[in-house]
Order: sequence, then structure tokens, then C-alpha cells
Amino acid sequence: MAVGTSGPSEAHLAFVCPPTGAAGLEIDPDDLPDGCVVADETGRVICFNAAAVRITATPRAEALGRPLEEALPLEDLKGRRWWTLTDPYGGLTIRAGQPERNLLLPGGREVLVSARYVREAPTGPVRRVVVSLRGTEARRRTERSHAELIATVAHELRSPLTSVKGFTATLLAKWERFTDDQKRLMLETVDADANRVTRLIAELLDISRIDSGRLEVRRQPVDIAAAVGRHIQAHTAAGQSPDRFFVRIQRRLPDLWADPDKIDQILGNLLENAVRHGEGTVTIEVAPAPAVPGKTDEKGTAVTVSDEGPGIPEESMGRVFTRFWRGSKRGGTGLGLYIVKGIVEAHGGTITVGRGPGGGAEFRFILPVGAPAYLS
Repeated sequence: MAVGTSGPSEAHLAFVCPPTGAAGLEIDPDDLPDGCVVADETGRVICFNAAAVRITATPRAEALGRPLEEALPLEDLKGRRWWTLTDPYGGLTIRAGQPERNLLLPGGREVLVSARYVREAPTGPVRRVVVSLRGTEARRRTERSHAELIATVAHELRSPLTSVKGFTATLLAKWERFTDDQKRLMLETVDADANRVTRLIAELLDISRIDSGRLEVRRQPVDIAAAVGRHIQAHTAAGQSPDRFFVRIQRRLPDLWADPDKIDQILGNLLENAVRHGEGTVTIEVAPAPAVPGKTDEKGTAVTVSDEGPGIPEESMGRVFTRFWRGSKRGGTGLGLYIVKGIVEAHGGTITVGRGPGGGAEFRFILPVGAPAYLS
């Protein structure tokens, strides 16, 4: 890095990175998204960029030229002075800096801080201390999202577990008093609630794998038309009228290699949403399509699920695939479509939402054929 020589205040503001390969390209610290504070070999601040001003609420003029510990009076979460603890200009000469951690500014505001100690020789004296500052808003949002996820799942688990505990305790205590039909009814309720608990735990595991990028896809040949048929049969067996479903399958579909269990999960979520939240006829269409728009040479399979209900408001369509989105009708965890999107993308596909021909919601996902290389 270089410092200009046109005067004290101008020198501080002209602190820039040297060219990085492109002709004449220099980076002004004010262009950096994070706060950047630089102190020279005497420990005085020579750079205090715009992001640092915003994060610390300290005017640049007050920070420049002051000792680092005064311009940036940081404390750890136990109230100890940070620069006294770390002593960047003393201590071990093999230190290269400090990893990112939560520290406190005056007034108790949290900030994420990391530091780099610049030396001319590996064990020489520190010539410059470069401090990076970052607000905690993004981390707080992530923490709130995780807390909301835990609270939602805990709330959803409480009801079926209470039912399971109540019925099993009643049966154990008063088995002889119930008829066989009553016992069957209670055991069927326990079985249904146990299945609900299993689904919730599976959703939680899926979200964890999606967020960490560890969702595994075990590809096998999948008959998508047969999978659609199985799901419709399940809905009709549960009491839905067969006339409520209309299936249109175009022939000469490309061979699809995908994870059959996860394809069932996608279809199950989309059809359940259409049945529960939509109205009228639920239309399922399966057709060949380019796997990626604009790349017509890459084969894919498109599945469209639409209904004739009120549909999704335009202002909500951008949030449909986010966590906890439930639409106008409450119920459920609001995690299903988030998981659907993660599964589709894990297959290398895309999913969109829009308004169907009947006015209701229309979900369309496209999966590349995913055939192994030896079949190409």
C-alpha cells in the first residue's frame, strides 16, 4: 500500500492499494464494503475509511492521527481493553494477526473485528496494523433464523408428542376398559402422530444438509409419470375425488436419472400445497424441456403443478421459496417449499412460481436428465 505526500490530511485520504494487474487500477479504502482502519509503525491511525466511520459512528477527522487504542476503543465481552490484551506492537514476533471475533464499541454496540500485522520480515517489528470491521446485522439475522427454526419445530413437535404420550399412557393404564375398536382408533392416532414427528425431523435434517451444502443425490432411473400416478392415488385414497386431478403427460420423455426419494418429496410437497391451499382442478403436466433456458441441446424434464385457487399475490412471489413462508392460510411449518427448492437445485435444476391458466398458483420445476457419462 502507498500513502500520498501532498499534506497530512490529504495523505490520509489518499491511502490506496497499488495497481493489481489492470492498468492504473487503484482501490480507494472508501470503496471497501467493510470497515478498514490502518495504523502505522507508531500505532497512529493513517486510514479510516467510510465504512469504519459508519460502523463506529466516529468522524474520520477525529480518528486520523490518533493512537489506535483511542480511535478504536474496543473491549471484549468481559469488559477488558482489547488492545491491552493483544498488544499488536509487542508480544510474540511470530504473530500474523487476530482472527475475527465479537468485540464491543463504546455504548455496548457489537462489531466483528479481525486484524492483520504487517511486517517487513517474518519476525521483524510491526510496520502496520490493518483492522477489519464488520457489522453484526447479517450474523444476527442468521441467528434469528436459526432460533425461529428451532422454535417452529419445537412447537410443531409438541402437539403430536403430547398426543402420543397421552394415548399410550391411557392404554397402558386402562387397557382392559377399552373395546378393540377404541384401541384401534387410539393406536391409529398414535401411528399418524408418530409419522408426523418423523416428517418434521426429516425436514429439519434436510434443511441442515441444504444449508451446509451436504444434500446428497443418489441418481437412479426415475419414471416420473409413474411417480405422479402414485401421489394422485395416495390423495384419492385419503378422500380426494379423482375428478379433482387432471394429468397430462407428453410422450417421448427423456430418460431421467435422479434421486427417486427426493423426487417423491418434491411431488408430495407441490401436490399437497395445491390440494390444501388451492381450489378446483389440480393439473399436473410432464413434458420434455431444455434443462437450462437458452441451452436447447441439453435435455431435461419439466413438471408443472397448477390449481384454480386464488393464487399467490405478486408481492409475495419472491418470498415463496424462503423459510417459514406460509401464504395467506396459516398451518404447517412453512419449510416445504424451501426444501423443494434446495432439492431441485441439488439436482442441477430450476424451479419457478407464477400464475396458472386457471388463476391459481403454478409451480414448474425442470430437472436435467442427469444421465451418467457412460450413457451419453
